[in-house]
Amino acid sequence: MNEPLRLELRTSPHVVKDNSVERIMFHVVLALLPIAAFSVWQYGLSALALLVTVTGTCLLTERLFNRLGGTASTLSDWSATITGLLLALTLPPAFPLWMGAVAGFTAIALGKALFGGIGFNVLNPALVGRAFVQAAFPVAITTWIPAFSAQRFSEFAPTTFTLPFMTPPDIGDWARAAVDGFTGATPLARWKFENVLAAPGDFLSGAVTASAGETSAILILLCGLYLAVRRFLDWRIPVAVLGSAALTAWVFQMIDPARYPDPLFVLLSGGLMIGAVFMATDMATSPVTPKGVWLYGALIGVVTVMIRYFGGLTEGVMYAILIGNALAPLIDQVTQPRVFGAAKGKKA
Repeated sequence: MNEPLRLELRTSPHVVKDNSVERIMFHVVLALLPIAAFSVWQYGLSALALLVTVTGTCLLTERLFNRLGGTASTLSDWSATITGLLLALTLPPAFPLWMGAVAGFTAIALGKALFGGIGFNVLNPALVGRAFVQAAFPVAITTWIPAFSAQRFSEFAPTTFTLPFMTPPDIGDWARAAVDGFTGATPLARWKFENVLAAPGDFLSGAVTASAGETSAILILLCGLYLAVRRFLDWRIPVAVLGSAALTAWVFQMIDPARYPDPLFVLLSGGLMIGAVFMATDMATSPVTPKGVWLYGALIGVVTVMIRYFGGLTEGVMYAILIGNALAPLIDQVTQPRVFGAAKGKKA
């Protein structure tokens, strides 16, 4: 006797893939590894030590707050690893390791644990840590070393092992000995204060002075494309960030070509690329509505350019993303889609 056919009805959401937080975060870590490896290839032992120190501190801090809160370990969800890698990639390669540890602790403690852990944070934890050390150690965070120096795999930069609360040594002579003609300024600083533009080819090759993970624009885009194809990030956000930044830069260049750089320079310089692809797309701190993600990305792009052009700082990506994070709930609220069948003007 044949059994009767059973029809099972369930309400949404309907799970169609076996995605989980752990799986998504693991793939983000995989996408960051090539950028981290290129950073080590560029800057050598100091960059490697910084990556290990900051990421290790983030993991230890995460475990510490697990124990203090009496909860199970969350190290396996990979979120603390992502925070550590991203934070280290936004810091100067020769940043003193003890300061990097302070940044890692602050990122997890203030940027994540304070809000209740993963998914509850309002601001991107890596940028919280970066903002803290930028305010606390303004000299160290603007001290740079040249890329591809001959001794990068045989010796550390003099500032790497600076003792806590001691003044880092002057890195100028060491850097100039490593690379002839080293100026110690990033491309953004040289444009802002000296009106000198770096060649686009320098950005593509990584032969510029910058934070550990900011110079490999093509590699960042390729890693972001991998995540977008796997649907682990919302491609609309980086497109909106980069598109609005380029459009804003183009408008200002049309107004005064002698004063303002071209859009390509704006896109390739500083941390705009890694910020747009890996930080603005943080699922916990970005909007979820279709219109909201475009508005959020456009806001970040425009604010970045405005800070670069008219602010006292040479870079504005960090603050632009933090402002976008803070406004994300409001953006979601004002961009709620209309409920199907509801009268015009009535939203969910």
